Amino acid sequence: MLNDTSTNKLLSVKKRLKQALADQKINAKNAATNVSPQPADDITIFRDAVKDVTPFTAPLEISFKLKPKPIPLQFIRDEQQALVDSLSDHYIPAHEIETGEELLYLRDGHSPDILRKLRRGHWVIQAKIDLHGLVSDEARLYVSSFISDCKKRGIRCVRIVHGKGLGSHNREPILKHKLRGWLMQKDEVIAYAEARKEDGGSGAVIVLLKA
Repeated sequence: MLNDTSTNKLLSVKKRLKQALADQKINAKNAATNVSPQPADDITIFRDAVKDVTPFTAPLEISFKLKPKPIPLQFIRDEQQALVDSLSDHYIPAHEIETGEELLYLRDGHSPDILRKLRRGHWVIQAKIDLHGLVSDEARLYVSSFISDCKKRGIRCVRIVHGKGLGSHNREPILKHKLRGWLMQKDEVIAYAEARKEDGGSGAVIVLLKA
């Protein structure tokens, strides 16, 4: 049992606690109503700064230049010289077939039926070059480069216009005779035959290349 003195002390403590809680609530309420404004964030500041600016609507263009790769001129010259050196003007054909003025050639190991088909236009002509106006060295490089390029591109049948020699010295078809030797030296060549009249006749040759 608590005596009167103890009871009064307990009541006094409860009263003080109750008052403290009440004061705490009042202070919290006052703090909430007197909160100072928080500083604006960066986005808000930026928007305020540019609110009167007119947006730029033109497309953004970026211009830059790439430094061109160096051209290997010496390598190109060496390649061209190798092509020229691979063909001789003094090649003696061993397997050429002559039928009057018409020249035919078939590489060893291939069926004679190929020549018959070639003369009849069995294969579609996929590429052609014209040697008119070229001297011998120029024509030789042109032919060698042309045949090599066609082989890389998978082209099988080509036409080479060499002319009839009407404008040359003694009116002889000089390039025609040299061309037949050049073609036989090219491993890519299977056969060739004089072109049909509609494809140039005696002034051109139709060449069949390896697949």
